[in-house]
Amino acid sequence: ALTDHGVMYGAIEFYKKAKKAGIKPILGCELYVAENSRHDKRPNIDDKRYHLVVLAENNAGYKNLIKLVTAAHLEGFYYKPRVDKELLKKYSEGLIGLSACLGGEVPRALLAGNFQKAKKIALEYDEIFGKDNFFIEIQQHPNLQEQNLINPRLIKLAHETNLPIVATQDSHYTHTNDAHAHDVLLAVQTGNKLDDTDRLTMKDDDFSFIGDQEIFEKFKSLGEDVAKEAFENTNRIAERCSVEIELGKTRLPNFPLLEDYKNPDEYLKKLVYNGLATRYGNSIGEKIKDRLEYELKVIKQTGFASYFLIVQDFVNWAKQNGIIVGPGRGSAAGSLVSYLLNITNIDPLKYNLLFERFLNPERVSMPDIDLDFDDARRDEVLKYVADKYGHDRVAQIITFGTMAARGSIRDAGRALGYSYDFCDKIAKMVPLTPNQGKTGLTEAVKEIDELKQAYNTNSDVKKLIDAASRLEGVARHSSTHACAVVITPEPLTEYLPLQKDTNEGNIITQYEMHAVEDLGLLKMDFLGLANLTIIENTLKEIKRNHGIDIDLDSLPLDDKKTFGLLQEIKTTGVFQLESSGMKRYLKSLLKTLLL
Repeated sequence: ALTDHGVMYGAIEFYKKAKKAGIKPILGCELYVAENSRHDKRPNIDDKRYHLVVLAENNAGYKNLIKLVTAAHLEGFYYKPRVDKELLKKYSEGLIGLSACLGGEVPRALLAGNFQKAKKIALEYDEIFGKDNFFIEIQQHPNLQEQNLINPRLIKLAHETNLPIVATQDSHYTHTNDAHAHDVLLAVQTGNKLDDTDRLTMKDDDFSFIGDQEIFEKFKSLGEDVAKEAFENTNRIAERCSVEIELGKTRLPNFPLLEDYKNPDEYLKKLVYNGLATRYGNSIGEKIKDRLEYELKVIKQTGFASYFLIVQDFVNWAKQNGIIVGPGRGSAAGSLVSYLLNITNIDPLKYNLLFERFLNPERVSMPDIDLDFDDARRDEVLKYVADKYGHDRVAQIITFGTMAARGSIRDAGRALGYSYDFCDKIAKMVPLTPNQGKTGLTEAVKEIDELKQAYNTNSDVKKLIDAASRLEGVARHSSTHACAVVITPEPLTEYLPLQKDTNEGNIITQYEMHAVEDLGLLKMDFLGLANLTIIENTLKEIKRNHGIDIDLDSLPLDDKKTFGLLQEIKTTGVFQLESSGMKRYLKSLLKTLLL
């Protein structure tokens, strides 16, 4: 089972990989439960929250789990995302509850020596989840004094309340030898050093993912009958839990059609043929008609008519409201339908662009149109979309930043207590970009002579690199994706959990964009480009100072002054031509042309 603290970030990736490996994925979450109400956010209430493990027994439970985790973030967040017993009662169907680790409400009462209170709490949870759906959880971490203290009390409580016990292993890393790397990671996350005595650490016991025989041996010390009962219940829960998530099925929002049209394909055809006259006038040859009918046929076969209707609607709204939209880039420029709908401004027939690069009937996948908007007004487009489809059906998508090679050296170094100068010197020995060689620390030690020598001759460097290499690639933080937005046919929480952006407080998904796509949901990229803002401001200034209206789409593509700037490599501020790599390419291209 995957039960992250308060979130469901990894659920879809875990589900896919477990299925691929022939393992049943059990989806759950280790919730934080507020002592009173989730709305209670008074000072000093922060430590009054308890852990509770919930597992989805079936699809109804999975959906309720999504709603619980979302409400914990959007309604109950106070230092941590919190639910309360009111929410648990509301969304308990299809869920199995476990009393959790030492941080659970039942164990905390037992640790405080209040057996009757623990008994009352356990029976309350039993009532919330329903008969045979709440289990007293026992763990066996022999080096934890508190665990040894309450295990007999938990067993006694289970017998007195007639509640089943279940054996679990609290796993925070995969292998036993990952313990040091995990300890370094905890120190990095909490801003501590390993030498700090009062920091969060889990080094006192083994919290790895251990095998069944090994864990059974650990539990035998509690008595063979207890171990047998607990393990039978572990297996019973595993057998009961069966969630099936339908992946790959397209779930497009319903585009509102005019009454005269029966289906999206019919309405799309009408709009496209209107666009024919606008784009080509009366000179519509057989080549254009054949290409158009072919594209419409493929779109109908693949069921993506609504996709085009949705995109053309907000793109044309933006243009009608004076918001500059990019002319189209990527494979979408190869679509005649996109051109006729005014989504793109590039004639694919004129430039011999292939439709199959965009939408291939042999390899059906959701179309992906990259849309560029004036950076200063992108939020207006997002608001229009949310107003049209419902604010409960539109959200920006989360992304996770990972520890890169250089950053992991500096982070690990701080935790290990090394000076910044020492860590920075070692970090700079690692190539910064893929063009300069492989960036993985293991590869860098093999290939960079200076780093290899330091690693082999200096024990501190070896210790630093060994720790950093275990952190490289680990998720460091979450943030909002620069452009990705999801639009769903039903409320978002029918498909995925939500939370708030830590910076601006906007609602974002807990599933990253690949998981969103796996669920078949519509992911759109609304990219805000500062270059388009500069162009819009420039057009306004030209109009104000010279009284001239400039139509960007009618500008010549063979302007000599423009090519003169490219030849002189004066491309700073020019979209996609301002990087050092592109400037080198322009020099090389000019040299080739002059030969």
